[in-house]
Amino acid sequence: MQRRTLLLGLAALPLVACATTPAPPAMQGPPITLVSAFQGRTTGRGHFRIWLTGDERRFTARLNGTVKGPDGARTLTVVEDFAYDDGQKDRLTWVFREQGPGRWTGKREDTVGEATVVEDAGRIRLSYTADFRSPSGVNRLGFEDILYARPDGAIVNDAVVSKAGIAVASVRFLIRR
Repeated sequence: MQRRTLLLGLAALPLVACATTPAPPAMQGPPITLVSAFQGRTTGRGHFRIWLTGDERRFTARLNGTVKGPDGARTLTVVEDFAYDDGQKDRLTWVFREQGPGRWTGKREDTVGEATVVEDAGRIRLSYTADFRSPSGVNRLGFEDILYARPDGAIVNDAVVSKAGIAVASVRFLIRR
């Protein structure tokens, strides 16, 4: 049975690999920027879904973002307090540095290298690699996120997650003020 499951999973890999970044939705809500999305206090709920198995890991988060510095040279710090449905808790802190109009770089405790952020057409694209901690251990994963606002003001963060360059999972995180 394990061999059959492995063979089915391997057969599906070429299809999964085509889905490397989420498709941006048609503009639904107001345009957002990194600062407008994360400055101040917000809360969110989300889930991490592994495509091959269908397993999900749900979480809630409290976020607190502060901005320092003048336009064009701002720093945005976002403290994220996560609580997972299995009892695990994490505190991670993003530090984003503005590189120019609509462009940022960022780092968090678990990132490998720097994240890149592009604000375009009222949406945010965030790309990074992180050593993701879970009950089964640490996995190095790539994240391609698209953030956009809904008409009700909620911010949606949709992400495709890859391992060794192959898309394997997705994340949906809904953030509210």
